[in-house]
Amino acid sequence: MSEHLILTCDGPVATLTVDRPAKKNAISYEMWAAIPGIAARVRADDEARVLVIKGTEGTFSAGADISEFSTLRRDPAGARRYADAIEAATKALTGLAKPTIAAITGFCIGGGCELALACDLRIAATDARFGVTPSKLGIVFNLPSTKQLVDAVGPAWAKQILFTGDIIDADTALRIGLVNEVHAEPVKRAVELATTMASRSQVTIRGAKDIVGRIVDGRYEEDEEVHFMYSASVNSPDYAEGVSAFLEKRHPRF
Repeated sequence: MSEHLILTCDGPVATLTVDRPAKKNAISYEMWAAIPGIAARVRADDEARVLVIKGTEGTFSAGADISEFSTLRRDPAGARRYADAIEAATKALTGLAKPTIAAITGFCIGGGCELALACDLRIAATDARFGVTPSKLGIVFNLPSTKQLVDAVGPAWAKQILFTGDIIDADTALRIGLVNEVHAEPVKRAVELATTMASRSQVTIRGAKDIVGRIVDGRYEEDEEVHFMYSASVNSPDYAEGVSAFLEKRHPRF
């Protein structure tokens, strides 16, 4: 764990807070390296059904900790280790079977944007600002995070964001699909969405997340694993409860 990453749980909603205000919540190598373990804790917690990620003091994250670039990333081997840590962190979040929501306030730049893009949904404050800035540092943005950016905004906007390194506002982020919603209180809205998701069938949510991921990766065929998901769902307690609730005209209790 990192002292700058705080995991709390309120019923079915887990919250990961990036808490490094002195550095505008810049993400250090140690913090990237801690994220897979945090994701594993959320995965193992049967009570936690949704993970919300947020920053502190009006900032999501100003990016990776640039002060480490002249030490930990000073040569190709160090740069590779650093990139591997980022990739492991983002994969741990995208691979989490539970929904993830980024509640974005203030700056969401570089590594902060990578962290947000690794989440299933992004809710932005009206004053949120976004940017992916490797073109200002002479760094080639890694392929997995570039794919997540392309998946969110499409190739043309991904190129504009990466080529220019410009900062874009919340309204533009909403228009191009970088965020799902713009809200005056993004953390409150993220928790509302998380609470709704937590009340729905987790069988459905796990299956939907898996299948959407397959489609995004260009896997369109229904293989044995997909067929197993179908059959397992109709034999699950969730299915029995959902049908009973519908027939009895009440809310299901999953």
